[in-house]
Amino acid sequence: MSSVADAPAVRGDRKDPSGGKQAEKRTGPVTFYRQVVAELRKVVWPSRDQLSTYFVVVLVFVLVMIAIVSLLDLGLGKLAFEIFTGADDI
Repeated sequence: MSSVADAPAVRGDRKDPSGGKQAEKRTGPVTFYRQVVAELRKVVWPSRDQLSTYFVVVLVFVLVMIAIVSLLDLGLGKLAFEIFTGADDI
């Protein structure tokens, strides 16, 4: 019966996921750049109309969230002030 301490992850045994004995070498900067450019060519970029629509939707959402958080902050601040000071004028 083996214990948790006998597990390969605990002992520190590391094997290459592909089954080889050594891990692959690191990618060089030129190869990395070529791979990045190849991936960016696969991206489906939004049209100008889609981008404008997304911008407006995000802007409205952010403004609504700012309003909600601001109102909650104001309300909870006044409530805390009322509780801890007992003042009648706020």
